[in-house]
Amino acid sequence: MATSQLRKGVLDLVVLSSLAAAPAYGGALLERLARHEALEVVAGTLYPLLARLRRAGLLDAHWEESPSGPPRKVYTVTPEGRRRLGELKQEWRSLQGAVEHLVAGAEGVGSQGQE
Repeated sequence: MATSQLRKGVLDLVVLSSLAAAPAYGGALLERLARHEALEVVAGTLYPLLARLRRAGLLDAHWEESPSGPPRKVYTVTPEGRRRLGELKQEWRSLQGAVEHLVAGAEGVGSQGQE
């Protein structure tokens, strides 16, 4: 359960980062994220997240013809989304540094013998 909560906490950052690198339709984005098994992102999580980010003005979407099948909704990061992505990256680096520091400190305490 704790692992799934950690994943959910970073999905905004992961999705915005991925779409900032290259716009994509939902299925392609899902495939891109699935390459990273630790994320375990499924369609039932991704599509509501995309809708929420779009309502928040962080993503834009437009329809593109598909070479095989119906048109696809392609998501792109808005200028506001890029600003928020910068904030999320900064927050992530700060959190990551604090966690690494605390974990390393805890490991050091555990490796010292008690007298």
